[in-house]
Amino acid sequence: MITIRKAKESDCKSLMDLIQELAVYEKEPNAVTVSMEEFVSSGFGENPVWGAFVAEKNDVIVGMALYYIRYSTWKGQRLYLEDLIVTDSERGSGIGKLLLDQTIAYAKEKNYSGMLWQVLDWNEPAINFYKKYGASFDNGWVNVALNFRD
Repeated sequence: MITIRKAKESDCKSLMDLIQELAVYEKEPNAVTVSMEEFVSSGFGENPVWGAFVAEKNDVIVGMALYYIRYSTWKGQRLYLEDLIVTDSERGSGIGKLLLDQTIAYAKEKNYSGMLWQVLDWNEPAINFYKKYGASFDNGWVNVALNFRD
């Protein structure tokens, strides 16, 4: 049985393991540079900036949806889905749908104007999954970043 629940501080090690697994899947195994201390503080410290839902199977975390609130001058508050991750052995079992459905329900409950996220253009399984939700894909924007540390 799969249980979806809000993440708690004690889940952070499992969440970081999933994040590292995603980095390997996305061909960026050395890209995760956030420390565990910063990760925990950013989610459960004095001023948390992210929240998450986790999927548990037999008391083991097998998936997560990590989000934060973004503000659009055109649309207002929107939920930004930073990562939707299901461990490799559980992909295709419906866990991603359960996590995304819970995240959508949360965004609606909070009365956010919408939800947005990114997907790599080569990640066909994810693209096809999001199309089932009627998600729109914006090819008119280019990602821009300034990195202040590795």
